[in-house]
Amino acid sequence: MSTNKKLSERDSAISIIRTLRDADYIAYLAGGCVRDQLLGESPKDYDVATSAHPEDIQRLFNKTASVGASFGVMLVRDFGPTIEVATFRSDGPYSDARRPDHVEFSSPEEDAKRRDFTINALFLDPKEDGDEIIDFVNGKADMEQRVLRAVGDPHQRLKEDHLRALRAVRFAARYDLEIDPTTSEAIKQHASELSGVSVERIGEEVRRMMAHPSRARAAGLLQQLTLDQAIFGSESKSHQLSILMELDAGADSTTALAAWAIDRLNSTSASEWRKRLDLSNEETQQLSATLEISSVLLDGWNELSRSQRKRLACRDHCCGAIMLARAINPKAAEVVCNDIQMMEQDGIGLDPEPLISGQTLIEMGFQPGKPFREVLDLVYDAQLEGTIKSIDSARNLASELFVKYNNSDQ
Repeated sequence: MSTNKKLSERDSAISIIRTLRDADYIAYLAGGCVRDQLLGESPKDYDVATSAHPEDIQRLFNKTASVGASFGVMLVRDFGPTIEVATFRSDGPYSDARRPDHVEFSSPEEDAKRRDFTINALFLDPKEDGDEIIDFVNGKADMEQRVLRAVGDPHQRLKEDHLRALRAVRFAARYDLEIDPTTSEAIKQHASELSGVSVERIGEEVRRMMAHPSRARAAGLLQQLTLDQAIFGSESKSHQLSILMELDAGADSTTALAAWAIDRLNSTSASEWRKRLDLSNEETQQLSATLEISSVLLDGWNELSRSQRKRLACRDHCCGAIMLARAINPKAAEVVCNDIQMMEQDGIGLDPEPLISGQTLIEMGFQPGKPFREVLDLVYDAQLEGTIKSIDSARNLASELFVKYNNSDQ
């Protein structure tokens, strides 16, 4: 029933399907992998839907794990890659607006009708003479017309899980789809209910939107559908997304958030966005630093000394800040980038090894204390400026600075 031969993820899923069919069960590829294949995208993972129950799956395969047997979901690893295998089901009520209270194992048609959007409710039968699409919800036609439509009643789909509103935006932006007017109107009507969804789930969806080059369209849809008010607690003061649109496609999600923050013209702080999107400490620091550094690059660069410019260019998240600066003011950012490139090639570099260290000062007879760090910083600044170029000159400058500090304390 199983083999030690390792296959690709798709071939692994098809091998699972064949094993299930050999045991007289119905089995198809399901969900996102079918959608992506039909839209010409490379699927990230492959899921199998089947009439076999969890205990049947455990019996047929050697390497299984339960990740939600009560919902009919198992993992199978017999062919190498881990494949999610789920039993066809219909869902009971969603009292927590996230998961069904209970499920009933059912037919492929009932399974398709309980899904969120028609493009996600297709099955694929991988036949030897060519793939066959199993479509109970007109999802294939919606794909051909580039329409994102809720399965069945959109109000019911949103009531079941309020996060589906954000998923609608992400899919529409990611796959360049128009949201069906009835679905769009339902999202607007239920937009305020998104505030009841955990910030962890909201943050994950927003990150995924901001990480993709379609981020500007996603942000625009969030604002058009008033979902951004539920996310951030306030309406954007601007409907323009010029900075987000100009941001380099390779920018990460946090840099994109910084661009969107400026486009919104709101004075929301990084700490507030942290609470709203469940940002980590690292993401919050990056967001704050990216906004701060980009502002200095565009508005204060000429007032900085050479050493200050070099230090700024070496700060964490400066690369993201430069991307953001380019999106805001390409000409000014180009001047900064050229200046940084010239400093890289000035014979000193942006971040050379310091000529002296704290240990050097101790060996010179100075005791660690208040001026220690300041002296080291000033000596390093002089090194970055090119006014000192040797260890001896660095030691001499340090001695002079300690004398000044001692005299000032008397």
